[in-house]
Amino acid sequence: MFRRTFWFTAGAAAGVWATTKVNRKLQQLTPESLAAQAANKAIDAGHKLKDFALDVRAGMIQREEELGEALGTNAPPDPELPAQRRRPAIERPAPVKNTRFHHSYNRNEDH
Repeated sequence: MFRRTFWFTAGAAAGVWATTKVNRKLQQLTPESLAAQAANKAIDAGHKLKDFALDVRAGMIQREEELGEALGTNAPPDPELPAQRRRPAIERPAPVKNTRFHHSYNRNEDH
C-alpha cells in the first residue's frame, strides 16, 4: 500500500512539474512576450553600440592629443609673433542692386 501511495504521489508531482514547465514555455512564446524580448535585446544592443561609440571617441581624442604633442600644435603661440589673420582667398565686390527693374520669378503670378 505504501508503495502505491509513493508512486502515485511521485507521478502527481512529476505531472504538476511538467505542466508548470510547459505553461511557462508557452507564456514565453506568446507574441507579446516575443515582442518584449526583442525590444529588450534591441535596447541592450543600443547601449552596447553607444558604449562602443564613446570608447572610439575617447580614443580618437587621446590620439589627437598625442599627435598634437608630437607635432607641436598644442603648444601655446609665441607671444613675440603677431596674431594670425584670416583673409578670404578671393575678394568679391559687393553686388550692385538694380532698382530700375523689378522682376518676379514666380511663374504662377498673373500679369
